[in-house]
Amino acid sequence: MSTETKAPTHPTMEEDEWDSRALGASLEHAEASSPEKSQALDDALGLQTISIRLPRQLIEQFKLIAQLHSVGYQPLMREALSRFVTGTMQEIIKSNPRAKAPSTNNPVLS
Repeated sequence: MSTETKAPTHPTMEEDEWDSRALGASLEHAEASSPEKSQALDDALGLQTISIRLPRQLIEQFKLIAQLHSVGYQPLMREALSRFVTGTMQEIIKSNPRAKAPSTNNPVLS
């Protein structure tokens, strides 16, 4: 009698079926989240909605870059802003030895 354990079998799917939105993008199975659930998600992720005016060309450029990387343009903007703040904060701290990083729960500034 063998004591080997067999790995569970999972249906195999091509990743590109998800990437191409052939799977997982049906409106039939989608529903809008409630304002309470949206707020809970924002709170859990430490996100806050803001309104900002940007040049149209800049937004179009972000959309193009985002499309090339298969991500949304808003998460890409969030990442760009986070990288800018991280780099700038590091420069400030290096140039002013008495400066301390602000106390925050934001991993970007850690």
